[in-house]
Amino acid sequence: MSCPDLSVVVASYNTRDLLRNCLRTVFDTTAGIELEVIVVDDCSPDDSCAMVEAEFPNVRLIRNPENVRYAKTNNAGLRAAQGRYGLLLNSDTEVQPDAFRTLVEFMDSHPEAAAAGPKLINPDGSIQHCVRSFTGLWPMVFQTLNLHLVWPNNPFTRPYYNTHLDPDEPTRVQSIGTTAFIIRRSTWEEVGMLDERFTLAFVDLAYCHRLAASDKPVYYVPHAVVLHFGSQSINQNGVREIYLQHSALRLFYDHYVGVRHGPIKRVAVHGCIAIRKWLKALEFRLSRDKRVLKGPGAPAARRGT
Repeated sequence: MSCPDLSVVVASYNTRDLLRNCLRTVFDTTAGIELEVIVVDDCSPDDSCAMVEAEFPNVRLIRNPENVRYAKTNNAGLRAAQGRYGLLLNSDTEVQPDAFRTLVEFMDSHPEAAAAGPKLINPDGSIQHCVRSFTGLWPMVFQTLNLHLVWPNNPFTRPYYNTHLDPDEPTRVQSIGTTAFIIRRSTWEEVGMLDERFTLAFVDLAYCHRLAASDKPVYYVPHAVVLHFGSQSINQNGVREIYLQHSALRLFYDHYVGVRHGPIKRVAVHGCIAIRKWLKALEFRLSRDKRVLKGPGAPAARRGT
């Protein structure tokens, strides 16, 4: 028996209704490729597993015995995958027609590509910017000050958010989000899977950083489109997620950037991260905008959240 073209790995925690909708769109919009779907439930209390078993008997269901968060949950799915490619997919998505076939065909026609991501759109059809660059100190300073909100095309944060890129042109990029992220099997076999030192924040940036260090190209593929509701879980406990986000930022710096810096600079950066954490937490508490992520094209908060 030949292996499928694509193993779709859906990591899910407490998102039963979103997961149901996501799975329906996966099957309704994918034709022309051999597909397997793996749902990894991260110990959800909302009967997500029962729903999958009752309504999607052809889905492989993996149950985590305890909540281990995003990186470990996705890696469990990749370890079970049998496809030529693995595709990490968030449960709060709707796959648009032929998106997965387009991604598989792109990877087949670009054998140098280690991984790729589609164009993400918000429910209103606007573009949800998912491409990032490896950045330095000043873009992070101005991002902390929300300069991108009052001056969207400023020269300081634009290189980080890549808002200058043509949204309809396939492009090699430094980093792209793992909301919908196709990976060549040889990539995770050679470079490894997601870094399990992270739980959620900076998982994507850390993995793309490892790919770049191994000279493994990552691409943005806009002809494949996925709708992403986005941040529906983390906005529910915003201050906690801001603290976790900055713990991950320090971890990312220590393991992927700070190893090249001297002790004085490392201490200074640690201090800046701590100040950034408290500023972001204060902003969240005082602002009416109860979103943790507010980058260009970030999804709007749902009413009542």
